[in-house]
Amino acid sequence: MKKFVCQNLVALICLAAAVSLTACTGNKKNDRDELVKQIQALTASKDTIAKNLQTFDTLDYTVFSNREWTRLHESHAKDIIVHFPDGHIEKGIEQHIKTLDAMFVYAPDTRIKEHPIKIGSGNMTAVMGWMEGTFTKPMPTGDGKFIQPTGKKFRIPMATIGIWKSDGTMSEEYLFWDNKTYMDQIMGK
Repeated sequence: MKKFVCQNLVALICLAAAVSLTACTGNKKNDRDELVKQIQALTASKDTIAKNLQTFDTLDYTVFSNREWTRLHESHAKDIIVHFPDGHIEKGIEQHIKTLDAMFVYAPDTRIKEHPIKIGSGNMTAVMGWMEGTFTKPMPTGDGKFIQPTGKKFRIPMATIGIWKSDGTMSEEYLFWDNKTYMDQIMGK
């Protein structure tokens, strides 16, 4: 987060210098007013991005990791569109909850507790984290059969990109992780 703040500070300094050096109108009040507007816009954007990234932390560390699905609306719009690593797309928060909850059937300790990388621009944010857990319960295969648990732990990198609405919820979410690495780890390959 420090790098993000520093980049915005550098942008503000550059903007101030550019406006000061390239003021062509000769009207210092208009130039100053324009500079103030631009700084206010950058500051508002920075604050919104920081708030959305904080919401991502709460989403993963608390809501996802503790299966507090009644709180998912704090970060997800009711009509959210979610893109999954396997290529399927879901619409709506209710379906998204069903899919997320299914991940806990065979690995009830699934969790995300860190986001070492967090970036944002405008109404988009992205976080990288580590999803981890243990394959301790039978995994349904969809045909009435199950894969028996191996007791193997998994720890895989994941990334989430969110497109945010002005109300502080995501209208669209892109989830990324490597399903082969995930399966290799829980199957012990």
